[in-house]
Amino acid sequence: MNPSRTFATAGRVLHQLRHDPRSIALMLIAPSVLVGLFAWLFTDQQGVFDRFGGPILALFPFVIMFLITSITTLRERRSGTLERLMTTPLGKADFIVGYALAFGLMATLQAVITVVFAVTVCGLQIDGPMWQLGLVAVIDAILGTALGLLASAFARTEFQAVQFMPVLVFPQIILGGLFMPRDQMPDVLHSISDWLPLSHAIDAVSAVTAGKEGWDDLWMPVTVIAAFALGALVLASLTLRRRTP
Repeated sequence: MNPSRTFATAGRVLHQLRHDPRSIALMLIAPSVLVGLFAWLFTDQQGVFDRFGGPILALFPFVIMFLITSITTLRERRSGTLERLMTTPLGKADFIVGYALAFGLMATLQAVITVVFAVTVCGLQIDGPMWQLGLVAVIDAILGTALGLLASAFARTEFQAVQFMPVLVFPQIILGGLFMPRDQMPDVLHSISDWLPLSHAIDAVSAVTAGKEGWDDLWMPVTVIAAFALGALVLASLTLRRRTP
């Protein structure tokens, strides 16, 4: 992997995004709008938003970054852009890491905006420091980016990229602890949830909102999320195809 080529790829992606205001709005504004709607829905029910607001912060950025990244990367391949780039010294790792850097930056901005909006505007009560909540949200959004890059390596059309949602995203939402505490799930489902990265993201967010800062409660889930994201990027670079047949 060549750093100059990697950063050049990231710069090219950011330049393209600058001319795509709809994608920028979807990445930076949509999560806050969804969090706001959720808070408004339960405004008359005391404590509901404080209970579910944290896990929601782990959910929306993850899903949106997954969709945007997978579809955008797939378009690069379908349009032949990736094939042309691969005739240059650019390697697959340069391409994947460059995309990860560009969308990782957008994911960071998205997470910061969403967390600040949830706490200052929607009134989400957290017992831990806000920077920890922001850190978890950033890593979670980057995880969505990494899984989106991985999914784009196997999809042939934008519709197929969206079809990966029931495979890679929906099971994580169901088993992540949003609807039921994971320790109350049947043993088999609990064991499966331990291998799903979104479960650890929700655990980490819940730890911050409860003011827990220990290794088992907060930092181990954060480490697991980061490891999943790194593993997805490695697999994406190994499975990336130059173009879609």
